[in-house]
Amino acid sequence: ILQARILECVAIRVCMSRGSAGSGVIGPVEAAIRTKLEQALNPEVLELRNESGGHAVPPGSETHFRVAVVSSRFEGLSPLQRHRLVHAALSEELAGPVHALAIHARTPAQWKENPQLDTSPPCLGGSKKSRN
Repeated sequence: ILQARILECVAIRVCMSRGSAGSGVIGPVEAAIRTKLEQALNPEVLELRNESGGHAVPPGSETHFRVAVVSSRFEGLSPLQRHRLVHAALSEELAGPVHALAIHARTPAQWKENPQLDTSPPCLGGSKKSRN
């Protein structure tokens, strides 16, 4: 199944996410992120997950995302430089509605070695002050 998913992603260049927390609906923030990364980085693979549903936010929120961007633009760049390119493309979203963005910025060769997007750990919710 994973191999089929990888081939599907490569064939269409952009992997569709599950939408807002698995609802199948892609919201305006998610659509903007997808469009801006496509325009800025011309990725071979773009996989975007809205992980907001796993956090202490209202249903339908678009605040927590995980993205895998595979682009030849990353060749020869350090991980920090790659993240800076992603942040520059998404500066408006990061200054506003997006609270958290986990970035996997890889070259095509790196993606070929490990074509997986990690999952986030469960949200502990609330503030640190309320934890024991």
